[in-house]
Amino acid sequence: MAIISAFVPLEWWPLILVLIGLVHGFGGQEKDPVIVVSVILTAIALPTIADNLNAIPMIGAYLDTIFDHFAIAIGGYAIALLVLDLKNRIMPADA
Repeated sequence: MAIISAFVPLEWWPLILVLIGLVHGFGGQEKDPVIVVSVILTAIALPTIADNLNAIPMIGAYLDTIFDHFAIAIGGYAIALLVLDLKNRIMPADA
């Protein structure tokens, strides 16, 4: 969807991508802490990396948009993982 959103103008793309990330995060419920940390770090670093792609002539703006939209979807995924972690810390599972 992030690739399609670079070529099809629609003002709802950020909301759609965040919802996709949230659904993926709440549906998958990742338990591996290494994966969780890498998702959060990717959500933080990807927009900075995407901004540097504007320097590429002709396709830089498209790549910037694609990676920005990937970052939005990954941000939704990271938010879901953080909410699930918070829920598990507040209400631990019965042993």
